Amino acid sequence: METKLSVNINKIATIRNARGGNTPNVVKVAIDCERFGAQGITIHPRPDERHITTQDVYDLNKVVKTELNIEGYPDERFMQMIAELKPAQATLVPDPPHVLTSNAGWDTKANLEWLTKLIAEIKSHGVRTSIFVDTDLVNIEYAAKTGVDRIELYTGPFAEEFPIDATKSISSYINAANLATSLGLGVNAGHDLSLENLKFFKENIPQLAEVSIGHALISDALYFGLENTIQRYLLQLV
Repeated sequence: METKLSVNINKIATIRNARGGNTPNVVKVAIDCERFGAQGITIHPRPDERHITTQDVYDLNKVVKTELNIEGYPDERFMQMIAELKPAQATLVPDPPHVLTSNAGWDTKANLEWLTKLIAEIKSHGVRTSIFVDTDLVNIEYAAKTGVDRIELYTGPFAEEFPIDATKSISSYINAANLATSLGLGVNAGHDLSLENLKFFKENIPQLAEVSIGHALISDALYFGLENTIQRYLLQLV
């Protein structure tokens, strides 16, 4: 199946915020990413606005023509944005405000009742839902019980293990994706996917619907240029 590339543009906002002003322009970069072939734009508007701001979210929602994926911790602010903007996808991530980056998946069993309520609320707005999880099969089973449309597999451990033992690095992800598919869930993935490991991941997870990539892609763009970099990532997903 086709795997869509959603470009996470948080890092663009981080660079802009380092100096103030509007350079680089987050909205223009999103438009350019789509023009260069990206099939989606991902943003993670954290409460402290250290990269994507609330205003960015509303501005981007007006211009993104492919799919806007808003990810984050489902606090009141996040849920209000989803209700008002109705993006293509909302991805629930279990990171409280003090966390630097998303580095763990949900304990879906412990949070089943709350997540089920949140998923129902989001889906009532016509928004596709996704829950950020690790490869623990119990977490995937309970994710399905929430009524969510997709899971997003946290690929940090895969990326860390890949240079050491590629076969070992992917094994739990194959099992997780197969279980998710059998339960009727779509499979997304994200975190530390790169030009070095993305093709291998895709080849072993053929049901992969979407990857969300930011840090590595934006870093590569410093060397290769944004258009060339997006094309390179798309080639890994063929």
